[in-house]
Amino acid sequence: MPVHPAIVPGILLRVAFVVLAAGHLASLQTSAAQVADAPATAATDLPDATGTATGDAVIETTQPADAKPIEKARESYLGRVVAQPMSHRGASWLIRPNRDEEENASESFQNLGLEPGMVVCDLGCGNGYWTLPMARKVGEKGAVYAVDIQQEMLRKLNQRADRFELKNIRPVLGTIDNPKLPVGAIDMLLMVDVYHEFSHPESMLWEIRRALKPTGVIALLEYREEDLEVPIKPLHKMSKRQIMKEYQANGFKLVREYNELPWQHLMFFARDDSPLAEIEPEPADAVLKRLQSSTPNGTVNE
Repeated sequence: MPVHPAIVPGILLRVAFVVLAAGHLASLQTSAAQVADAPATAATDLPDATGTATGDAVIETTQPADAKPIEKARESYLGRVVAQPMSHRGASWLIRPNRDEEENASESFQNLGLEPGMVVCDLGCGNGYWTLPMARKVGEKGAVYAVDIQQEMLRKLNQRADRFELKNIRPVLGTIDNPKLPVGAIDMLLMVDVYHEFSHPESMLWEIRRALKPTGVIALLEYREEDLEVPIKPLHKMSKRQIMKEYQANGFKLVREYNELPWQHLMFFARDDSPLAEIEPEPADAVLKRLQSSTPNGTVNE
């Protein structure tokens, strides 16, 4: 099985939590099938990637007052070294059979709070491990913008979306500084272990903020830097402190979090002018202590 370059060699991966939400797990596992190439069909009556309404949908948003940052590719950002992105050649690692056992992806999915009719985005979608179950959850009246900067990843996604006849997926070929999303259209934008690879983080967050509805949120999943037992190279982890520093600096506030996953932070950010109430993050050391006390053998994520 291909090994992602972020995995630390020699560390044995073991199941941390009992798998929940069998229905969602089935969706995630089913999406791993390999099939023939074909394009996915876009949803109708939704704004297109230029922000133009294509039916009865009306999008209203408050625009950020500042102009988009002029940003060169970064090697570091606010004290953090920027990691290199994963190549499409490692795509099979994204749909490995034991991913749910390692990361408890079903539990993450269940706690996103997706509802039928939502317009959502899987940013850094890869070959669609998350995109397909998101499409099923939001249903025919919803839509999923599936964004990646690698055409080959989108080709693999299209193959699998076509097999399952999911017609509400909109593949978008983004760039390193622009996800090319419609303005004020997104209810939830999911980023799974991808934000730390952005070479233009301020430009991307500016575009994402612009794409969110006033009550829209980012759902951010990043490997937990504070936990040394998580078998991922340090460059591919982020601490809560660093996440808060970067998102607050770019016009976002924390409105929700879920701290029960074995390896990852799950944090929800809204625009700082959103009517959603801001919360304080639970300290990472308190999270680790609680997780440690809840495991049968008294060790964290082992």
